[in-house]
Amino acid sequence: QVQLVESGGGLVQAGGSLTLSCAASGSAVGINAVDWYRQAPGKQRELVAGITRAGSKNYADSVKGRFTISRNNAITVTLQMNSLKPEDTAVYSCNAQVRLDVWGRTHEYWGQGTQVTVSS
Repeated sequence: QVQLVESGGGLVQAGGSLTLSCAASGSAVGINAVDWYRQAPGKQRELVAGITRAGSKNYADSVKGRFTISRNNAITVTLQMNSLKPEDTAVYSCNAQVRLDVWGRTHEYWGQGTQVTVSS
């Protein structure tokens, strides 16, 4: 059973940092493209950052220069969040194309979401 497992959320003061992790568990052999989304109460879900299999990265304007998406290994992607602001408070979720076997089969998965709260 393959799952995407997120970790690293929590409560932090404005100006602080958090690192979120998105890891494929089970029989996954790797992760291709990964996107991090966030959704604050009463707001629409927004794309925060993404990384392609080739390593190309993109960021929402609101987080450019503060957030960094990286690949740690074949099955883990992290989102380093610096200089956090109260408006970054949201549930953060990762969405990924997970490689299921060495023949290239993939399937899209969502993580369960992790809460990030930034106090002023």
